[in-house]
Amino acid sequence: MPSLALAYLRERGAVTLFSMLLIALGVATLAILLLVSTRIEERFASDSRGIDLVVGAKGSPLQLVLSSVYHIDTPTGNIPAESLALLRSDPFVSWAVPLALGDSFRGMRIVGTDPGFLDIHGAQIAQGRMFVADGEAVIGAEAARRTGLAPGIRFAGSHGLGGDGHAHEARPISVTGVLAPTGTVTDRLILTSIGTIWAMHGIAPPTGQPDHGNVAHAHDHGDTPVLERREGPAPDITAVLVSYRSAIAAVRLPAAINRQTALQAASPATETARLLTLFGSALDGARLFAWLVAVTGALSVFVILLSAARGREGDMALLRVMGASRMQAAGTILLEGLAIALAGAIMGLAGAHGLLWLAARAFPTLAAVGIGPGIVHPGELAILVAVIGLGVLAAAFPAIRVYRADLAETLARATGGA
Repeated sequence: MPSLALAYLRERGAVTLFSMLLIALGVATLAILLLVSTRIEERFASDSRGIDLVVGAKGSPLQLVLSSVYHIDTPTGNIPAESLALLRSDPFVSWAVPLALGDSFRGMRIVGTDPGFLDIHGAQIAQGRMFVADGEAVIGAEAARRTGLAPGIRFAGSHGLGGDGHAHEARPISVTGVLAPTGTVTDRLILTSIGTIWAMHGIAPPTGQPDHGNVAHAHDHGDTPVLERREGPAPDITAVLVSYRSAIAAVRLPAAINRQTALQAASPATETARLLTLFGSALDGARLFAWLVAVTGALSVFVILLSAARGREGDMALLRVMGASRMQAAGTILLEGLAIALAGAIMGLAGAHGLLWLAARAFPTLAAVGIGPGIVHPGELAILVAVIGLGVLAAAFPAIRVYRADLAETLARATGGA
């Protein structure tokens, strides 16, 4: 019976392929939406874990979070280096980790920071050692794979985040270690000291007594230190990642920071939720469209098999005469529906992973958040089962028609027609 069902499918090759493609289109769309949305949510959650607040220059809070936590956007600007000391001295702050952004190497971002950044994501040294002096760097696992950097190699970073800016050849950086994979944003970063970033740009680090004429100055307004920017070059930083010491800090600290003239505070949890909400309706609409396409494919299977059942009554009667049972005769119809749905679902899942592979190569931002052909989700199995169920359901009515067919009446009609 399976051989007979396949023979019937080959006989109607064009319409069978059309049904498979409709189902494959719906499955591919569903799989891509599932994989992309789930991966983005997981990656956002893992990359921001432990970070309660990001402090940076005035601008878009979402842009500040995307650039400083997820490293997939351009920074909003720089802030005075004294911001770090002020935040670390705040009784509501558990820890504060500085960031200096704006340079890259072969598309991998160079991040000026301190060893506390590794603690945020639980990163460990896999080869070599941690950087301890200016001019040294450690490389994330993915960044090492893409750039070919390893302990002992020296490289020159480029100005800008695209890797095509002016190379700082006068200030090469020496790789001292490679980090073990973490599954977080750390994997695709090159980490060095803040002083290294300043040296690359010819900026002297701040002294014990800052030059208030050039840099910035701090003074008290009540219980909150306020920073005011001064004109001229300064050893700035880009942002500070902050963890609260207590729950009350979530109420007090952002408001105090946002009152300042040079700083703004953004919550990764709030901005991420806002971003996902913006895309939520679009994702729901796309899912609905995908299911409509899949159901359309199932309806085409129904129409094809119903037409086939009507035109195949004589064949089914002959099978019955030759000893086939009612269930076996009807089973050929069910097998055809199952085969079409299964083939379409497999084509759709394979197509989804293929499209993700192409998208990751064409759009580095997608690859940066971990979207690619290697990601798999248990929900894909649920989609496969659901679509197979649609195919079998579409074949059920034509199969019932064959099952209930009266053998004598069918043979009489076939003989009379002959």
